[in-house]
Amino acid sequence: MKPRMHASMASWQRSGAIAFAALLLGGVAAEAAEGTRADLVNRSVLRVCADPANLPFSSDDPEKPGFENKIAEIVAEEMGGIAVEHTWFPQATGFIRRTLSSKVCDLVVGFAQGDELVLNTNHYYRSAYALVFKKNAAGFEGIDQLSDARLKGKRIGIVAGTPPATVMNRAGLLGSAKPYHLFVDRRYDSPAELMVKDIRSGDIDAGILWGPNAGYFASQGGKDDLAIVPLLKEGRQPPMTFRITMGVRQSDIQWKRELNDIIKKRQGDIDQVLLDFKVPIIDEKDQLITSARK
Repeated sequence: MKPRMHASMASWQRSGAIAFAALLLGGVAAEAAEGTRADLVNRSVLRVCADPANLPFSSDDPEKPGFENKIAEIVAEEMGGIAVEHTWFPQATGFIRRTLSSKVCDLVVGFAQGDELVLNTNHYYRSAYALVFKKNAAGFEGIDQLSDARLKGKRIGIVAGTPPATVMNRAGLLGSAKPYHLFVDRRYDSPAELMVKDIRSGDIDAGILWGPNAGYFASQGGKDDLAIVPLLKEGRQPPMTFRITMGVRQSDIQWKRELNDIIKKRQGDIDQVLLDFKVPIIDEKDQLITSARK
């Protein structure tokens, strides 16, 4: 009996050792496979996919960069001070396919959370669509949502096809609205800039813009004559607030983790860049962030 028991135990130990070795090797193989995928990302230079004429977000003009250009520099600095190399392509249909998916670049600095075209990092800011009007405009005091009856009959600018258009329709405001194009070549046309100009000239009473556009264009020329009111009371359908992440390829899991670490470490510096560009940053309690987080 004893010899058989010993033989059986020895057999079990051998089987266990083989199983453990297989498990260990499997883990090593998995790590190696992930490492291979991660190696597709060029770490000797930060290759960024960006629109060449999309201020305040990105620009190919070194004399007038966007905030995404500056955030890319922060990432490159954390990677050992490597250079930033841009692949420029208009942010329209085919942008991801022609840039990130084609592996000619490795990072989109600004991408809305939840979009399946990319693998999202943790978000590095949250903002909202905002109502823009002259600070001294009669009848606008205290307005912070589109259902306010005082907006009825007002000529309000709206970028066609954006979420606020649905909310305006629900509030009965589209009849007197002035539409602005959504899909344009930003090298030649800037709907947000034009809308702000029209508010100042009196052609429209107010306008609704994505927060970064509202804050940036309202502050151009050092002016402080326009109120920027984030629309935070409109409910969730359609959403008026969005978390903005960095986007990478779906397979670049390790690269995403590295970027998450950089975002966490440099959040304060990223905040400061956004604040310098007058981006209304909203925290998870719907409060404006007015100074860089530590």
